[in-house]
Amino acid sequence: MVLWMAIALFGCKQDAGSAPALPVPQVEVITVSTQTIPDEPEFIGQAEASRPVEIRSQVTGLLKSVLYAEGRDVKKGDRLYQIDPVPFQAAVASAKAKIAQAEAKVVQARQDLARVKPLLAEQAVSQKDVDDAIAENLSAKAALQGAQADLIKAQFDFDNTLITAPIDGLIERSRYYEGRLVSAQTDLLTVIHRVDPMYVVTSVPETFILKRRHDIETKKITHPGVYQLRGVLTLMDATAYPYEGVLDLMEPGLRSETGSRVVRMTFPNPKRTLLPGQFVKVRVTGDSNQNAVLIPQRAVLQGPQGPFVYVVGPEERVEIRPVVASAWQGDQWLIDSGLKVGERVVVNGLMRIGPGAPVKAVPWNATGAPAADPAPPAPQQG
Repeated sequence: MVLWMAIALFGCKQDAGSAPALPVPQVEVITVSTQTIPDEPEFIGQAEASRPVEIRSQVTGLLKSVLYAEGRDVKKGDRLYQIDPVPFQAAVASAKAKIAQAEAKVVQARQDLARVKPLLAEQAVSQKDVDDAIAENLSAKAALQGAQADLIKAQFDFDNTLITAPIDGLIERSRYYEGRLVSAQTDLLTVIHRVDPMYVVTSVPETFILKRRHDIETKKITHPGVYQLRGVLTLMDATAYPYEGVLDLMEPGLRSETGSRVVRMTFPNPKRTLLPGQFVKVRVTGDSNQNAVLIPQRAVLQGPQGPFVYVVGPEERVEIRPVVASAWQGDQWLIDSGLKVGERVVVNGLMRIGPGAPVKAVPWNATGAPAADPAPPAPQQG
């Protein structure tokens, strides 16, 4: 009995010793290289009218009529409001009458002066009489100038009883209607928004500004200049806005309450697609990254300590490598740090490997099918 057990055990050992070793897994890799790509950060922005103009009355008076269709387009010079003109017509007529009186006094004063001047040489009048005539002439002229100034003011008030649009744009509803007594330069009647072009205002975080400045100084980013940058919009329904904007204002300082810097871009808006208050996504174009490292998104894994990749080392063994993946570029990750040019990063076959595992690395074919896991060897009979 013992002999048969020994024979059987010896036979099993021979079978186990003859079992083939597991094959080295094959993985597909890419070789890290650098390239120049656009560096186009994206922010949330809000559209606002390029010229919001408040419409107020220049005169105090009774609102007689509202002359425009609310919420529509208006052109410069279109009639908006009519203030009751009657009191102002009367003021103009009174000012004209005062001018006529002043002109008559000027004529009389000039004639009186002309009469007394020759009499002074004949000593028929005193020097005081001549001085009084000169003063009266000057006074009459001053009164005429005052009356003329009153007419200018009265005519200005009368002309401003008809309120017209100072710009082209979209007009809001009226705050007041017929019969309201409006105060000069106080009561806001309505607002006109110039919506072509439109402004898009966004806030750029201080952290981004500091990093971008460092990248420019270290030549990582090629920067054409702030006012050479352009903007591309995406609306909130994910449609692309068809017109490109230009950066035309960067506020000098940061807003203390948000720690951000306000940037403004101007966009054409001929079809009234953008409206005041509308939120959009703004992609800032013009900068480029001269030494960008891009790897497929599938190569970047997420671990407890953050993103990492598998790298095939010189001895054809797998190493784990933490990386900083900052942004997507299509179907690739932009790697800020963690990889060097020439290193091989595993793209396919990730489920069959681990740190230190030997592998057979082959180039990744981006257009081909993913590498298939090799079938496990058939079990041996003992």
